[in-house]
Amino acid sequence: MADTTIKITEEARDRLRQLAEERGISTRAYVERLIAARPTEAERAERTARAVSYVRSNLRPDLSDDDVREAALWRAAITAGQVGDRR
Repeated sequence: MADTTIKITEEARDRLRQLAEERGISTRAYVERLIAARPTEAERAERTARAVSYVRSNLRPDLSDDDVREAALWRAAITAGQVGDRR
């Protein structure tokens, strides 16, 4: 296992510690869980490709690349708060 030092604000450090303590794990373990849970862009692209393939094979054989692009734009707009009601 490698040791790494990062510089963060005291507030961020304290928050990491608190979040880890609430889960009964070390700060190191909590950070490792956060990192493991966040996919890379390559992993996201692979997941998307598998999902599109599944949908085309099992649900909607006529799903076009334009449909997939439109869905991606729609999702991005929702994430950016441009569509829908955030509560």
